[in-house]
Amino acid sequence: MNYFETLKLDIDMRGVLTVTLNLPEKKNALSAEMIADLTQVASFVVSETKSRVMVLRGAGDIFCAGGDLGWMKLQIESDRDGRIAEARRLAYMLRKINEMPIPVIGAVHGGAFGGGIGMVCVCDVVIAETGTKFGLTETRLGLIPATISPYVIARMGEGKARRVFMSARIFTAKEAKELEIISDYVPSQEMDARIEAEIAPYLRTAPQAVAMSKALARSLGPSIDDDVIEDTIKCLADTWEGDEACEGIDAFLEKRRPSWA
Repeated sequence: MNYFETLKLDIDMRGVLTVTLNLPEKKNALSAEMIADLTQVASFVVSETKSRVMVLRGAGDIFCAGGDLGWMKLQIESDRDGRIAEARRLAYMLRKINEMPIPVIGAVHGGAFGGGIGMVCVCDVVIAETGTKFGLTETRLGLIPATISPYVIARMGEGKARRVFMSARIFTAKEAKELEIISDYVPSQEMDARIEAEIAPYLRTAPQAVAMSKALARSLGPSIDDDVIEDTIKCLADTWEGDEACEGIDAFLEKRRPSWA
């Protein structure tokens, strides 16, 4: 079962849908194509396949390196309408996954950086391999964690988020658990068994009750409504228009230090 260029999809007889980010040569960075594919999965695949649980993984060395720098460079060179449109596609992909009516279990390894942490924070349960590294690395590039911010803050709370939201520092799975970005971490050889242990209880639950319970939990948490999302879209577009983003991305692509470093 696979309809997408950037994703690998498998569903087993139990209704467990595994979605694998499948651009390992680009460290599963979020490109325009991957954003579109993930949106389509969240919108249609669940209803078409009668999935009970979704497991989100990454192929290759790391789970997700964040936004594709080539894609971001195009936004800097675009006009305001183009930037807003692309930021909206990213924001609504995250919203679609966050609002999926089935539990989403993240299986994270290697690293989750920038938008990769956003992907982690729209999962319901996240298990990481012990050696996984994390970082909200946007400010190193002259950017901000804009469209992912509602989900990051909902997961961590403002106080914990401020420990890592602005510094771009890299931190361990142990700290990611303390920050409540992930649920737990285990050695790599135990990962498959732990994911199965997270899946098993859902296969004994009523699907509609699960969907309603998840929607209720979201409604009682921090508001992530149209106004909040539109504000983050404008923030991202504003940042793409700034001098720092241009300098930061150019410096990274040219393998040099940006002017502020």
